[in-house]
Amino acid sequence: MKYRREQLCATLILLGVQLVDVALASRVTLNVKTSDGKVGEDAVVVFNPIGTSYPSQRASASAIVDQIHKRFVPKVSVVRAGTTINFPNSDQIRHQVYSFSPAKIFTLKLYAGSTQTGIVFDKPGLVVLGCNIHDSMVAYLVVVDSPYFAKISASESTSLDLPAGRYRMRVWHPDLKTSVPPTEIVVDTSSNKEISLKLDLLSAPETVVEFPE
Repeated sequence: MKYRREQLCATLILLGVQLVDVALASRVTLNVKTSDGKVGEDAVVVFNPIGTSYPSQRASASAIVDQIHKRFVPKVSVVRAGTTINFPNSDQIRHQVYSFSPAKIFTLKLYAGSTQTGIVFDKPGLVVLGCNIHDSMVAYLVVVDSPYFAKISASESTSLDLPAGRYRMRVWHPDLKTSVPPTEIVVDTSSNKEISLKLDLLSAPETVVEFPE
């Protein structure tokens, strides 16, 4: 009986920690639009805490970048450093995924179906993906060190929970005309926060701006 009481106390303490974490967080809503008023779909927004350390990464974190109809799906992904990415091939033809980006240089063997092992992306930075067989296939993988990030969806707004504190906010999109300078924001628990951003995008950029340092 004593063991069960101690187990219950430990569970309540753990729940208390989780409740405190939620109580100290604020809901941040991102409204990202293009200069012509459209939703800034595929924009990546990252919040780096200032003066505090990051929570540890889950060792089993993984994600998928598929290949469908000679396209990478999704075109833009954002993951935390240490994440394993798998590259299944859902087409009936073979592909060969590669990247020459400094954040991750690799080349998979020519294959169809699923790869045997995933690739671990352990260094923050922008990784541009391509296919050695089909030059039109391009995708972007943003690898970040912070656990606080969002990719803008096709909906009107995207939200995430941030603990109270100061953050360095970085914004990126593959079609940006020029890079967006990082800005500092403050999040507190007194109220939810709404951030509105307007991005100047090109329809067919010749080069892709680097992810801001």
